[in-house]
Amino acid sequence: MTQPLDSDTSPAIVTGPQARRAAQLFPLGNIVAVLLPVPLGIFWLGASMVLYAMNRHHPNPRVGYYTQQSAYRLYGVAGAIVVVATFFGTDLRLWLATWIIAVLIIVPWSVFDLVYIKKETWRDVQIKGEPAE
Repeated sequence: MTQPLDSDTSPAIVTGPQARRAAQLFPLGNIVAVLLPVPLGIFWLGASMVLYAMNRHHPNPRVGYYTQQSAYRLYGVAGAIVVVATFFGTDLRLWLATWIIAVLIIVPWSVFDLVYIKKETWRDVQIKGEPAE
């Protein structure tokens, strides 16, 4: 049986630097979104769901771990804001206080994640594919 000329039988590799960059995306997005909540915070909530879906089951399990931890914090803070801010109305002081609390939760933890990601040793991962029929 002959193989088509365009078939590639070599296994795909996710390099260590690629995995590191993938792990850094969610914490970086959290920092930017919480520092500029209008309009980036709104857009990041949607984009973060796509990023979570892509990276949670990354071939390198550490990428999924860091993505999951960052997502817990982001969605926890966003959920709390929805519940609490229902009663704020147009009082700007309450919105400002909530934003400061969100910054104090998201930014330090995201920076810690970025430091740990930077220190961690990232190895290449081979993606095991299904044999083509």
